[in-house]
Amino acid sequence: MVTMTNQEYRAYVREFSPASPLLRDMLRAFLSGGLICLLGQLLRFLWLDFGLTEEAAGTAVSVTLIFLGALLTGLGVYDRLAKFGGAGTLVPITGFSNAVAAPAVEYRSEGLITGTMVKMFTIAGPVIVSGTVASTLYGLVLVLLGSGG
Repeated sequence: MVTMTNQEYRAYVREFSPASPLLRDMLRAFLSGGLICLLGQLLRFLWLDFGLTEEAAGTAVSVTLIFLGALLTGLGVYDRLAKFGGAGTLVPITGFSNAVAAPAVEYRSEGLITGTMVKMFTIAGPVIVSGTVASTLYGLVLVLLGSGG
């Protein structure tokens, strides 16, 4: 068994780890995330032009972006976008859609129930549960404090 100090281990890891082009990665994330947000804004204008109210247009934009994220994931396009844009494609609502759709697509060969439906929420499930529990607790606190309108 080889014993290494922390400094020796860090040097060893540094030797075999590829250099991270941090500035390039941040620029790509900024651009890709910004373009997704720009698409969302353009969709908002489109839905408003179709006569939807502000609130309904916001909902329609969310639904459209979720649909597009799932569609592009199913077609294998979102993975290529994510390889280029990194975290820029992860953060917006399309990233959440991708997190739900990707495992469903990956495990479809195992069948509808045991593959697609079971695996669909592997990544996004904990986020959904945590958000639901946190919002429920927050709502209960507001009701108990008399601020729950």
